[in-house]
Amino acid sequence: MFRALSHKNYRLFFMGQGVSLVGTWMERIAMSWLVYRLTDSVFLLGMVSFCSLAPSFILGPFAGVISDRFDRHRILVVTQASFMLQAAAVAALVLTDTIRIWHILALSTFMGIVNAFDTSTRQAFVIELVEDRDDLSNAIALNSSLFNVARLVGPSIAGVIIAAVGEGACFLINALSYMAVIGSLLLMRTKPFVPVKQHRKVWQQLQDGFRYTFRFPPIRAIILVVASMSLIGMPFSVLMPAFARDILGGNANTLGFLMGASGIGALTGALYLAPRKSAVGLGKVIVAAAVIFGLGLIAFSFSTILWVSLLCMLFVGFGMIVQMASCNTILQTIVEDDKRGRVMSFYSMASLGMGPFGSLLAGAIAERIGVGYTLLGCGILIMLTIVPFALQLSRLREMVRPIYQRLGILPEIASGLQAANNLTVPGKEGSP
Repeated sequence: MFRALSHKNYRLFFMGQGVSLVGTWMERIAMSWLVYRLTDSVFLLGMVSFCSLAPSFILGPFAGVISDRFDRHRILVVTQASFMLQAAAVAALVLTDTIRIWHILALSTFMGIVNAFDTSTRQAFVIELVEDRDDLSNAIALNSSLFNVARLVGPSIAGVIIAAVGEGACFLINALSYMAVIGSLLLMRTKPFVPVKQHRKVWQQLQDGFRYTFRFPPIRAIILVVASMSLIGMPFSVLMPAFARDILGGNANTLGFLMGASGIGALTGALYLAPRKSAVGLGKVIVAAAVIFGLGLIAFSFSTILWVSLLCMLFVGFGMIVQMASCNTILQTIVEDDKRGRVMSFYSMASLGMGPFGSLLAGAIAERIGVGYTLLGCGILIMLTIVPFALQLSRLREMVRPIYQRLGILPEIASGLQAANNLTVPGKEGSP
């Protein structure tokens, strides 16, 4: 289950990211609670999320071209240092009690711009950290596990700290945590970057990436699934402060417990995928995970009891991460290496760029009809939007079969690996 950690560069990346992600989740909880405390507005909760993620929608495709043209290692050092500066600025404003909502919106927008370049680059960089492609699927699963361990630990710590000393300490800890990931990047020994002479301009490469992504139905279908789930599913986390305080009658600790429960469910989902050696059968897993995600949100929307809400969050977290990680794995499996950065930028645009529009919309609707009814609608829509993907699954599987034959996957399927498969990457895996 941990074989990818045998690669030194990946091990460094894993440890640095582990520290940084805990800080990141602490900041997310602190930011949500701070905004709701200052404004009492679920719409502004959505607006802050919009500002932090919308740049990924606008800049994502260009970031993918940059990722394919320049040294990804250096790009990540710059983006992580920029994140550290942003977190330090927020910490200084909160600790000096000079923070205003316009500060938060401006700094969130800056973070979103940096994140547009960081996400697509980081997605494409993972393959450079694992020399043996047989371990790449495990690396993706471990990344998901790490993210969700942090999602479990960070909010729980943040809830205690906010209740004890306020939000400012969380922002300061997050700023310091970036030193770990920057240090791990600097300690890596990567292959020297050899620039490829580009005969096509950035705009032409962007068009090539767009055509490659959206003219091949399997890739297009996965991107559309991710976009729809991000648009209608991810806003649930933005509404959590209002749900925790107004419906459950809790405080920052309650918010931390809810997000922590979601993290436990997501971690369970990531560990479920980790032992798998290929993407075979992931299409059915995506459909099942979306149903679990939707049903979890529907049940959660009716809850007014903390322990019931926590139980629902387990299923929400599980369904969400299994669905998103499975989509990521299929793309990493079937995409061509020279277009990986651009395709993953469209994936990032779908997963991060659509979320802010959903958050903004959900915040506006919640102010009119309430948080509970908004979450109920999100759960129902999640289950409805997966139906078109489920209906075309057989056709998509046939379309990627030649890719599996070229990658040498089908003989493995014939020998019985199909039952042990699901989460992998480029060069070795199976079917949507």
